Amino acid sequence: MTHTENGWQTKQARTRVIWNNYAVTFLQDVPRTSTRYVARESERSLPPRSAPLMLGAHLTDNGADFVVTAPNATAVDLCLFTPSATGLRETRYSLHRRGELWAGHVSGVRAGQEYGYRVHGQWDPQRGMRFNPAKLLLDPYGRAITSTPQLSRELYAHRVDDELRPLTYPPARDDADSAPYQARSVVVAPTHANISHPFTPWDQTVIYEAHVKGFTQQLDRIPEPLRGTYAGLAQPAVTDYLRSLGVTAIELLPIHAKMSEPFLTQRGLSNYWGYSTLSYFAPEPSYATETAQLGGPAAVLQEVRDMVARLHDAGIEVILDVVYNHTSEGGVDGPSVCWRGFGQTSYYMQPANDAGAFYDTTGTGNSLDFRRQTVLRMTLDSLRYWVEEIGVDGFRFDLATTSARKGDQFDPHHPFYMALATDPVLRHVKLINEPWDIGPNGWQTGNFPRPSADWNDRFRDTVRSFWVSDQRQISQGGLGGDLRDLATRLSGSADMFGQGRWPGGRGPNASINFITAHDGFTMRDLVSYDHKHNEVNGEDNRDGSDNNRSWNHGFEGDGTREAPVPLEIAQARTRTLRNLIGTLIFSAGTPMIVAGDEFFRTQHGNNNAYCQDNALTWLDWNLDECQRNAQLTMAYLLRLRAEHRVLRPADFFTQTPTKSDMLPDLTWYADTGDPMPEHRWFDPANRVLQMLRSGRDRDADALIVINGAANEVRITLPEGRGNPYNLAWDSTWERPRESQQVYVPGATTVIAPNSMRLYFANPIT
Repeated sequence: MTHTENGWQTKQARTRVIWNNYAVTFLQDVPRTSTRYVARESERSLPPRSAPLMLGAHLTDNGADFVVTAPNATAVDLCLFTPSATGLRETRYSLHRRGELWAGHVSGVRAGQEYGYRVHGQWDPQRGMRFNPAKLLLDPYGRAITSTPQLSRELYAHRVDDELRPLTYPPARDDADSAPYQARSVVVAPTHANISHPFTPWDQTVIYEAHVKGFTQQLDRIPEPLRGTYAGLAQPAVTDYLRSLGVTAIELLPIHAKMSEPFLTQRGLSNYWGYSTLSYFAPEPSYATETAQLGGPAAVLQEVRDMVARLHDAGIEVILDVVYNHTSEGGVDGPSVCWRGFGQTSYYMQPANDAGAFYDTTGTGNSLDFRRQTVLRMTLDSLRYWVEEIGVDGFRFDLATTSARKGDQFDPHHPFYMALATDPVLRHVKLINEPWDIGPNGWQTGNFPRPSADWNDRFRDTVRSFWVSDQRQISQGGLGGDLRDLATRLSGSADMFGQGRWPGGRGPNASINFITAHDGFTMRDLVSYDHKHNEVNGEDNRDGSDNNRSWNHGFEGDGTREAPVPLEIAQARTRTLRNLIGTLIFSAGTPMIVAGDEFFRTQHGNNNAYCQDNALTWLDWNLDECQRNAQLTMAYLLRLRAEHRVLRPADFFTQTPTKSDMLPDLTWYADTGDPMPEHRWFDPANRVLQMLRSGRDRDADALIVINGAANEVRITLPEGRGNPYNLAWDSTWERPRESQQVYVPGATTVIAPNSMRLYFANPIT
């Protein structure tokens, strides 16, 4: 077929094939002649009208000011695109240098104007200079974009072959015009949104990680045109569901505009998760409804604003997963679509004494350098924009260690984090770190500063080990680990978050407790597979983590109609899943749940489904009875957490009484009902633990009993303050139920193998 866009024509053929059991459509380039870039004299823009200068495109009373950063450029052309009889006509305006900025005013510009930049300067890749005016560049501050760039040789500032590899070293500048294949930035009108943030306290927060498209793509309770879109996520069927589950904040996988890595596009795949950012200000247009996409970039942006507003109406905060550590431009041999073209040394981290190379701490080919003012300013401006003009309530920083780097070293007092802590806008929203990267000293869980919180991978690994991989060892005649690390995670991970200049350090709620995330096995797959099964990704199952701490309970996978999972194995798996859920919700800290784990969704063993935009990753809402029971269990336990402050402490435990309460805030007991003897903490054969939390004078006392042994154990309930214990939940229950079981202190009871219970005593009336 012939594809016509913006006045340029390219010929493409579509080939539909079956690849790894999935139907995939490939776009194949028919040999073509590239459009050669033609240098011509640009019109002179007027001096900018605004003061001080603001980066990006900003409307004035009679046009717009355009401002970009390019300190090493020799000239910058603003390119405006207007409709013509043959497509789009490009008009170029030369901008005025203002120090490291280039700025200009063009009269008559209105909202909806499409534009880009061409930057002139030296071509010396070995010195990090890759200026090439043949390449149309997106505005790093553009609030909206027209589309995703079409992968082609023309997007590369240097000459490449058909496999997009450099033809020469050092690379030679390419003079093919990239405009026919490039997206364009769009001028948008300022907004005056009346935003009301929920500002949910940390100790009441429950985070639900979800993908905009995958969450509703197969949800038949919303109209079909809205499925998989921003508007779909704002439907009452979604907000009502989240509220009924007990969720207070939805954490969305990246919705910044994206461009998939070339190697994925060449395979007919895409970066479904979105960790390949094309713009830090513009939303991803493909997640908007068809109506909004046809209405143009401004309509897409409005749909995002409306989504946030409707979630706020339901009392649900919106947290964005953001990728400020790297961009979609890849390594030094990647395409030139934005930042690289304005001066790669202004944005990207280089090794010492080698400006032509990239220092990669992210595993993606490039790392943004947070020692650069351009990077700091862009990131902070982007964050404030999403809070003040879109209404977002917080951010989860992907590979956050890169954002706090000074070369090889992580700096907990990095200027970026000091700016976040003191910024009048950003210090009030939720700031969450993925506290690692792949560079030197990359693992930094617990070491980031207030007021940010960290994903707690130690919690993940400890809970997985105790309930899953240890159980495999025990089933094979071995021993699991002892109870020390589990007790530390249950009580809030004070070893990691209790240190610092403030009493109590960052507090237990700085620990984002999770067992699964988008990256890795789902919770169901964690108990159903011994090994990852990523064959469909096309990397010979080499991708994805091998350190899963999983156990299939004796049967790999979900079985088939001819060879189903044996009943006893299925029952053991679901009990393990309930143990995982109970431990997550009862532990001190902020719980994070992955969408679908509440009803045991599966990805059939794929633990790296980043490139699977299909039914493998979309939530399947056709639930069987077991899944509905799981959903009820999650909602019930989250309701208990919301109703009982004793289950969500805001401070670390001291394990001491107070003048007003003779019962310590936390006491550990053995199966005998006596305080846990010191030596039993170190005994891997001891898999039984009783945790008694005082409700002080504000709540009931809570007793959590854990039996990680493969056999049933008779326990004696501790004395506590002398009040009877009411059984609230047992992980052997397939679904929540009313319990009339009441035990006096000192009573004995039998706890089933591999199970846990929750009791309340001294209820407040």
